[in-house]
Amino acid sequence: MSNYKTVFFTLGVLQIILGLSMIVPIMAQFFYNQLDGGFFSSCLVTIIFGVLFFLTNLDHEKKLNLTQAFLLTALSWLSIAIFGSLPFIFSSTGLSLTDAFFESMSGITTTGSTIITNLNETSKAILLWRAMLQWLGGIGIIVMAITLMPIMNIGGMQLFLVSSNNTPEKILPKSKEISLRLILIYSSLTLACALIYKIFGMSFFDSIVHSMTTIATGGFSNYNESIGYFNSSLIEVNAMIFIILGSIPFIAYIKYLNGDKKIFVKDTQVKTFFFIIIFSVLIMFFYLSIKNQSIFQISLITVAFNIISILTGTGYVTENFSNWGQFPLIYFLILMFIGGCAGSTTCGIKIFRVQILFQFISNQLKKIIYPRGIFNIKYENNNVNEKFMASIISFIFLYILIFFIITALLSIDGLDFTTAISAAATSISNVGPGLGNIIGPNGNFSQLSDFSKWILSAGMILGRLELFAILVLFIPSFWRKY
Repeated sequence: MSNYKTVFFTLGVLQIILGLSMIVPIMAQFFYNQLDGGFFSSCLVTIIFGVLFFLTNLDHEKKLNLTQAFLLTALSWLSIAIFGSLPFIFSSTGLSLTDAFFESMSGITTTGSTIITNLNETSKAILLWRAMLQWLGGIGIIVMAITLMPIMNIGGMQLFLVSSNNTPEKILPKSKEISLRLILIYSSLTLACALIYKIFGMSFFDSIVHSMTTIATGGFSNYNESIGYFNSSLIEVNAMIFIILGSIPFIAYIKYLNGDKKIFVKDTQVKTFFFIIIFSVLIMFFYLSIKNQSIFQISLITVAFNIISILTGTGYVTENFSNWGQFPLIYFLILMFIGGCAGSTTCGIKIFRVQILFQFISNQLKKIIYPRGIFNIKYENNNVNEKFMASIISFIFLYILIFFIITALLSIDGLDFTTAISAAATSISNVGPGLGNIIGPNGNFSQLSDFSKWILSAGMILGRLELFAILVLFIPSFWRKY
């Protein structure tokens, strides 16, 4: 395993950081007089393993080849999910191994699905730890989406190379500089969100926790009623603003700070993202107005909030949209698949792939009319060649295929059609709540069997890491080549 010393050295660093971050919930236990030895034990175990990985791989090479990049991506998320589950097991919450791993995986992948049935009575330390997992998962996926995934040629992400000179061997030194700037931007947005939440009426603890899960578009809340617990339009509007800020490509923030003041106006993804939001709000608002036969009975804020929450994969809810009728459920299912912008904390297929696929279909129709015509596909003034196009089409096809496989497996386990199909969608799209009475806005995933929870946990990490980053590791020829 000497060829992978860089991978295990980095894993050691990540585990040390994860272990040290557990000190924060320990401090919360002292502050709120809810002492529990679970976090101390988890902190100690995690740091010990991290130090062992760190010390045994000090002679690692400061470069990363393609195999190592894929392996690091998969193992980093898996190891954080495993060690992140320890507080749920050792603490007074006393979750089973399956439930603890599911909760941890849901947190680190910013999915937001939960198996905790009574959040209102859950200890402050556990609530804080759930939020911290989502916050760490949010910044983690941003860094990987901007530094690692483009050089891994995953599903068209190579379109977002920060530099044309990027290679696997150069990615570690370059990623340090980019990562520091991203962490600064990410932290600043989180603090700003927490401050405004506090001003609008949240307690100090609630504002901190919800700001972390808002920016991460994760959706973990301290209450069974989610953010609807506060029953405040001001809080909901603030949540929408910062969810959107977390859904914008973070590389755009860096470009803005570098002097490109029009980046948010001219970025194709951002413009399409806002178009989808506005179009969806109008469609849903008029549908509900016609259904209720009174436009004054519909809250525009409620409609906009739930659409933004589902589209971005945040998963906050303010109302049981399962009662809105069948059309909203189908429409929300479509929004789950679309997701937000690449290079943000959001999940799903991503808007840029939908845009390019739309151009491809449009060109195919034109070729029927003009067989000898030449129609190029462009994205942000860059030509999309056949290699990129094949990568995007194969990603979308595989995404849908895995969705159906997960749905079938859940159906075999006895779940009804609505629960199975929405659970599959919400796991691979990292959304959080599903549809129906069991896992809908007012439910949770505690009633599902262990088999279903493990299937959904696999769906979460597959969706979060863009499918190929995990699946390629199971192909023998990949390891032989590199």
